[in-house]
Amino acid sequence: MAGPLIVTAELGKADFAWANGLRSRHFPPERNQVPTHLTLFHALPPSSEGEVRRAIKRACAAPPPGAEIAGLMSLGGGVAFRIRSAELDAVREELASAFHGLLTAQDSGGWAPHITIQNKVEPAAARELMTSLERSFEPRPLSIRGLLLFRYLGGPWEPLGNWQFRGVS
Repeated sequence: MAGPLIVTAELGKADFAWANGLRSRHFPPERNQVPTHLTLFHALPPSSEGEVRRAIKRACAAPPPGAEIAGLMSLGGGVAFRIRSAELDAVREELASAFHGLLTAQDSGGWAPHITIQNKVEPAAARELMTSLERSFEPRPLSIRGLLLFRYLGGPWEPLGNWQFRGVS
């Protein structure tokens, strides 16, 4: 059986490079199997791939959503950037409606958009990174270019598709 499907937002090139650099420095290397990502849906059924592709394509007919890296989030054993975007929230809500009946408990519960830069470390190490990042943190815009579709392979992800929002080149 094929693995579940994952939908993420594609970050702008500069924002991706910056966040992925932080992830590479702070994520345990043996656990860092995927690059920086902003997950919209964690586990859609593999049998729904055609339906998921069509819904993503429809959602990307809109202009790119504005977004902001609004703060830091403690994950207990890690640190993430909290993302704020009413427009991306609306895109996710539209997709969630299209995926009605396909969502797991994790995906049908509340959504807290974030970009994880550290996870699966001792809480003391996570607190140390959080303190370090808080010293210089300032909210900043975040570029969202499109939506990406992956298949979960038990660790790594297989890329299945990339759709750009209208007007993104």
